[in-house]
Amino acid sequence: MRLLRKLTAALACAVILLMAAAFPANAGAADFRKLDTLLNGAVHDSVFPGASLAVIYRGKTVYHKAFGRLTYDPQSAPADTTTIYDAASLTKAVVTTSIAMQLVERDSLDLHAPVARYLPGFACNGKERITIEQLMRHTSGLRPHVFYAKTCRTPSDVFRAIEQDSLTYRPGSETKYSDLNFILLGRIIEKLTGQSLPANFHARFAAPLGMRSTLFNPPAGLRTRIAPTAPDTTWTLPTPRPLVNDQNAALLGGAAGHAGLFTTTGDLIKMVRMLMNGGEYHGHRYIQAKTVRMFLRKTDAPRALGWDIITPGKSSAGTRFSANSWGHLGFTGTSIWVDPEKDLAVILLSNRVWPTEENKKIRTFRPLLHDTVVECVEEK
Repeated sequence: MRLLRKLTAALACAVILLMAAAFPANAGAADFRKLDTLLNGAVHDSVFPGASLAVIYRGKTVYHKAFGRLTYDPQSAPADTTTIYDAASLTKAVVTTSIAMQLVERDSLDLHAPVARYLPGFACNGKERITIEQLMRHTSGLRPHVFYAKTCRTPSDVFRAIEQDSLTYRPGSETKYSDLNFILLGRIIEKLTGQSLPANFHARFAAPLGMRSTLFNPPAGLRTRIAPTAPDTTWTLPTPRPLVNDQNAALLGGAAGHAGLFTTTGDLIKMVRMLMNGGEYHGHRYIQAKTVRMFLRKTDAPRALGWDIITPGKSSAGTRFSANSWGHLGFTGTSIWVDPEKDLAVILLSNRVWPTEENKKIRTFRPLLHDTVVECVEEK
């Protein structure tokens, strides 16, 4: 009997070894060595000091790594997947648009209503009929950007300046990306809810999703985990400058509808997976699936509601993402791109603006990154 047990055990081991040889541990898994090489090369070529990259494929996080350091100083701390980055304009999509989704489906916000319904002072200089939808699609006619610190001293000054501004084109006739659109949307959300934008996002998404390192105006205790951005030598206000790279967001107290969010790739994985899954994550529904589809669907318009869509031939998502893909960029070197047809998402956080915003190498890096990711997951 003892001999029989030994023979049975030996046979079982042999079968296991044969199966392991026939089906190696990484069978069917993507080979991401090309991606490792690309990211290490980007650090070496000073595309950015460091970065954190996450890839979601078919409902799973299949790649999550960090590269480089917080700065170009060889003594600087290494970047890792818990490094906190200034998300810049990802704030528009991740924060402001997600809150707007909830408010629209709960009938608190009407996409077709004029902005002046919520901000009466906006109804001047031809802006009376600009709608919430036109703000979200960047077809409002407002100018792309204004350095308000040159003329404004308080948040109220900024909102008043936008309300009194004139149009640069007829609303609805063109698409021109504008920070001003989302500064207004953030203000409207605060007026509708009676809560600040950070409080809204924390209660609605960050806390229930477990996004513990995602916040506005990070406290001093987190500074060692935050990748620095370009220093601001032009700040003239008597109050301390908020940490956010965007000067208008700093003027607005560090939290605005267009910029101000700090986050990690690990936290954004949860947010992106929730949106990819039609507004549900781990059994909790945050947004109705039909609302997610309405905001993210591709139409004849050049942009979705709050998110960007693929521009054929010149997209930062490269050449291999499908035409129905949606995403957004951040000035500091951040991006999210999601391809619903491939069930694929790529999240990149970096501080390419350190130590200067003049570093534009990421423009050629982003398309190459996304093409390489598709190549890795599709060539098994």
